[in-house]
Amino acid sequence: MEWRKLWAVIQREYIERVRTRWFVLATIFGPIVFGTLMYLPAYLATRNVSSPDVARIRILDATGTDLGHRIAVALNGGLFGDTSRTRVEAIDTAQIVRAESLATRAVIAGAIRGFLILEPGVFLGKTVHYAGANATSLSDMQRIENTVRREVLAQQMRSLGISAADAERLKRASVDLRAERITAQGRAGSGQISVLIAISVALLLYVTIFIYGQNVLRGVIEEKQTRVAEVVVSSVRPTTLLAGKVLGVGAVGLTQMLIWGAASVLMAKYRVMLLQQFGAPAVPIQFPAISWEQGFLLLLFFVLGYTFYAALFAAIGATVSTEQEAQQAQMPVVLLLVISIMFLQPVLNNPEGLLALNLGWLPFSSPIVMPLRMSAVNLPPWQIGLSLFSLAAGCYIAVYIAARVYRTGLLMYGKRPTLREVARWIREAK
Repeated sequence: MEWRKLWAVIQREYIERVRTRWFVLATIFGPIVFGTLMYLPAYLATRNVSSPDVARIRILDATGTDLGHRIAVALNGGLFGDTSRTRVEAIDTAQIVRAESLATRAVIAGAIRGFLILEPGVFLGKTVHYAGANATSLSDMQRIENTVRREVLAQQMRSLGISAADAERLKRASVDLRAERITAQGRAGSGQISVLIAISVALLLYVTIFIYGQNVLRGVIEEKQTRVAEVVVSSVRPTTLLAGKVLGVGAVGLTQMLIWGAASVLMAKYRVMLLQQFGAPAVPIQFPAISWEQGFLLLLFFVLGYTFYAALFAAIGATVSTEQEAQQAQMPVVLLLVISIMFLQPVLNNPEGLLALNLGWLPFSSPIVMPLRMSAVNLPPWQIGLSLFSLAAGCYIAVYIAARVYRTGLLMYGKRPTLREVARWIREAK
């Protein structure tokens, strides 16, 4: 009989939230965000070119060499380009301040886009200074910086006796590193993609646990404020109501995650074809192989992590009567969840290090850290098993405490209880 009541509570919580506009909008908005991240950067990369008048600048060359002239030639497309747009002034260091002032006036008047200062220390690694109206254009600044770097390198090679032809060839040499991950199942595709997916999994779990844990808290407060809890508790045990609420809201989160995951896979599958329609070059996204065992483990970490935090949020909701009180009371629980994201970068830098290992065994951080580590590197089964055991034990303790607090606090109104009173509820609840 109690199972039927539990199932009725789960159905109520699930259907009530799935029918809301918030759920529909969030479910639609998620794939839109994922699609934007997949398509927009590749499309914008085809438009991310320097402006046509990036070479309409003045070069103040105080190096005593022909470096300024070579930079002007490179900015204008090479030896056969039109260098009339770039004016090179050979000056000495004593004239730099006056030359800067005149060039600044020229920029303000619109005669030039900016000016580049080359001091003698540029060959010793001194910073090159540029000022202009287009200083906020990342593409323009990148082109000027790359041009200066290549020409300084070529000048240094020529000073060491390397021929002009060899110096020209060497300065244009570049190396692209493509990292490929190898797992126990063999070669598993791009290492960069594995890292991005690991970050995406961690952030998705964090957001979902946080949002739906908050939903449990708000649901408890609403029931207390509207006095619905008094009616429901008369026919359903508080522990059954707590379990139904946690499972029903969790099922909503799982539904949304499955929809988002399926939409992401479909968009990645047709990404190349759609980008080619817009004339944007695209490289297929090769997802790392995920076995059924890995998928089940990721799902298990989500379910246990959500249960852990949802139980704590429900207990907090039972001890407060208003949203304002809840904002203050929930901070310790929120901080526990935020800690996992705070250590995301250090864990990614060394997924097998001591910090990552310890965070993977703590119940409050393992739901985020362990899926992150599992997506990034191959972990021995004993580490995963120990982490799951620790998380399951944490869930048991959290649910045990939450059930006792929930049983007493659900019907308490008015003054917010102290920690001593909450501890008494936990001891005396039956």
